[in-house]
Amino acid sequence: MQQHTIAVLVNDHPGVLTRVATLFGQRGYNIDSITVGGTEEQGLSRMIITTGADDRQIQQLMKQLQKLIDVISVTNLSENPYVSRELALIKVSASPSQLAELNGIVEPFRAAIVDVGPTSLIVQVTGDTEKIDALLVLLQSYGVLELTRTGSVAMARSIVPATAAATV
Repeated sequence: MQQHTIAVLVNDHPGVLTRVATLFGQRGYNIDSITVGGTEEQGLSRMIITTGADDRQIQQLMKQLQKLIDVISVTNLSENPYVSRELALIKVSASPSQLAELNGIVEPFRAAIVDVGPTSLIVQVTGDTEKIDALLVLLQSYGVLELTRTGSVAMARSIVPATAAATV
């Protein structure tokens, strides 16, 4: 079973998210992450869903999604190169005296300390899932008090012809 990232373009109507999530649940698939937001076109939303499935299962799931009312298109972003990012806010047990030490840990991840309190601080990090997971491992020794993640947002990369790629 491998991880797939699916982009689903839908009409922006109440209940669409529920119908999509129900389809996954009824067929025994877990949604690892789901993000939904507006698009470049008024009245449409894009869902980015990550789920684990084999190739046959993902093809079947995409066909079933396409049959839903209000679904405009379904794309398996995992089939081609794509860019994926997520945002995480991590509350860590720490005193203000540990600020410089923790800043040294988060800086290589291009993360930032966005709030400092008397007994904790909050780190903000964006990047791919692996980057966020790696930072979490380093922060575990301080005590992660709270964690919230957005889930992946993703977009297919622009396709560059092979001859142009050599000159870029």
